[in-house]
Amino acid sequence: MSKIKFYFNTKSLTYEKVQVRLRDRVLKVASFLLTGLAFAAVTMFFAYRYFDSPREKQLERELEAMKYQYDILDGKLNQMNVVLVDLQNRDDNVYRMIFEADPIPAEIRNAGFGGVDRYKELEGLNNSDLLIQASMKLDKIAKKMYIQSKSFDEVVKMANNKSVMLASIPAIQPINNKNLKRVASGFGYRTHPIYKTSHLHSGIDFSAPVGTPIYATGDGIVEASDNLSQGYGNHVVINHSYGYKTLYGHMSRFAVKKGQKVKRGDIIGYVGNTGMSTGPHLHYEVIKNNSKINPINFFYNDLSPTEYQAMIDQVSRNTQSFD
Repeated sequence: MSKIKFYFNTKSLTYEKVQVRLRDRVLKVASFLLTGLAFAAVTMFFAYRYFDSPREKQLERELEAMKYQYDILDGKLNQMNVVLVDLQNRDDNVYRMIFEADPIPAEIRNAGFGGVDRYKELEGLNNSDLLIQASMKLDKIAKKMYIQSKSFDEVVKMANNKSVMLASIPAIQPINNKNLKRVASGFGYRTHPIYKTSHLHSGIDFSAPVGTPIYATGDGIVEASDNLSQGYGNHVVINHSYGYKTLYGHMSRFAVKKGQKVKRGDIIGYVGNTGMSTGPHLHYEVIKNNSKINPINFFYNDLSPTEYQAMIDQVSRNTQSFD
């Protein structure tokens, strides 16, 4: 209860009761409240600016813990990517090479994914950059793992078919050594027998009498058996699958026809002197992925080391070819 106040009236020389008007009371209360609010505002400003509230301290601890966990996750993703790159290198340079398979192109392994809005739902959130970066890294690893898994499925399939593959790849001479007069010309630049100019001789010439049997050097299907190719005369082409083909030119006659399945060692024709040829011989080519390669590397099944070295010495001589 407020105290009653008096004042001394000098005119009447008496004490009189102080009368406080309502307006003054309202202004006084308002002034008190405004002062209190101003002080509270200043106090809260400095408190929030320079001191953390318990809630803020809790959120900061949670944020630090989240960043710590993110660093751990990012490190694990980097480790997974290192392991995956090692698997990719082994796959391309070991496993697939064993089975004569081409490595997976880098543009396929590192192909992009998704669209421009793939991570749109993560934008606008607290720490969006961290979330988007982690999601992108995880998606890239997942895509690489999918491609690698498919590659291993293919390698397993090739391993299961290894016996078929080994029987298909060219591995013997197309003419038996007992019927062979000599290896007349090897793979490389040689003097053309007719034009007398240097040209790339894309196979090996085996000199042998007309009628000498010619053997398929690997399992496959006869792709051609005709004399339609300019220069080769009567010739046979065998598709061995796995990217390999072989060509046998200048035959005197055929022993197989187009579409026929043959096994390694089957007679497919006989030595002749047809087409652009200057003497009885067999022109033999090995073709891998549509590129002609040196057949000298595909006689490992029926030659001793001494015979193989002797053949290398013969085909290395820069002599005139038969075709």
